[in-house]
Amino acid sequence: MAHRARLRSLAVLLPLVSVSAETTDAPLVVRTRRMDLPDNLLDVAPPDATVWLRRGDGMIAWGEVARFSVTGPSRFADAARAWQLLAEGAVVRDEVGTNGTGPVAFGSFAFADDGESVLVVPEVVVGRRGGVGWVTTMSRGGRVPAATVPVRQSDPPSPGDVRLRAGALSEEEWCVAVEDAVGRIAAGELEKVVLARDVVAHTDTALDVRWPLAHFAEHYPGCWTFHVDGLLGATPEMLVRLDNGLATSRVLAGTIRRTGDDEHDLALAGSLARSSKDLEEHELAVRSVADALARHGTLNVPESPFVLHLPNVMHLATDVTGVVHDGRNALELVADLHPSAAVCGTPTAKAKVAITELERMDRGRYAGPVGWMDADGDGEWAIALRCAQVDGDTTLRLFAGCGVVAGSTPADELAEADAKLTPVRDALAGTYRRVSV
Repeated sequence: MAHRARLRSLAVLLPLVSVSAETTDAPLVVRTRRMDLPDNLLDVAPPDATVWLRRGDGMIAWGEVARFSVTGPSRFADAARAWQLLAEGAVVRDEVGTNGTGPVAFGSFAFADDGESVLVVPEVVVGRRGGVGWVTTMSRGGRVPAATVPVRQSDPPSPGDVRLRAGALSEEEWCVAVEDAVGRIAAGELEKVVLARDVVAHTDTALDVRWPLAHFAEHYPGCWTFHVDGLLGATPEMLVRLDNGLATSRVLAGTIRRTGDDEHDLALAGSLARSSKDLEEHELAVRSVADALARHGTLNVPESPFVLHLPNVMHLATDVTGVVHDGRNALELVADLHPSAAVCGTPTAKAKVAITELERMDRGRYAGPVGWMDADGDGEWAIALRCAQVDGDTTLRLFAGCGVVAGSTPADELAEADAKLTPVRDALAGTYRRVSV
């Protein structure tokens, strides 16, 4: 009867959590077994699958055993406790025993406190890590998932022509917002603020998310390709990865657009690494992450960033690592890290106010944490960047943001935002290529 007490306690301990499950008084039954999988995991992904991939490894999931909807400033802690209560009562048979096997939940969290966030427990997870493939099934009330063996899926249909229009602000209006932000910084109100803009895309036919996801996985293999509950993208920025007490965060801030000329791009990378404006922006972002993680353990923070080369842009990047001593789980670390200066600004409270006043849009889950967590509290939570929110069958909202500091100019920030929109625009308009099994 212990599992029933745990599940009933959700309503008592977590009144702000909305719980959806077919059989809420039944324990979670989980089995993970080893399995040979195709080279491209997307080949077995059904339409609307949950996806988490990088360099061919990761997880594909489908079905839904439970869903936790959370909102408010305590949304990360509330979601973590709801998942813990469910996972603690689970009956688990894990024949693989690696990172990501056994019970696992996928989540996508709003940037702002008042936005709706979600944590989903799927029925089937197909995963691979370090050459080891597996399938995990999760069920409740004796119900066995209908599809427990991954099979090759049909190719997704093309979305057809894609038409773009301005979102909340036109390009001209957004440049005025950047000017306003620079003025606030000059007046001493802020050190940095990250301003985002949205673009609305309309497709000819209903979007099958596998179409853009295949493009992301092929062209941006070093990024984390994701799809969780209608939010899809390929992000280069890991907010925090927790694995057996070792925490890692990849901080990106400071950007320059690539030209396609390798020799010229190397020169641009050198100028980025020496840019006082970009180094200042990067230092603010690294400091915000390091200060948050330092409260929980010992850290290693490199003295200077490296230049991360992506197909469309180059970023200043720093990998912060540390050992967590206080037993915090991944989502508890996320609660302390979000929002970092890389997606909000410095000081945080004043940057949030400026974002609301200047962007004039709801970010939704853009720039919020997206990822997964297992029953031990380990997991990977990236920042939802280079992404789009599916808004109906044929409509998406694309997002991009730029860090505005004292040396920023509206024209340069607009060009940077346009470069950051490129991955999603290209993914929608590109072609689908299947890797043979």
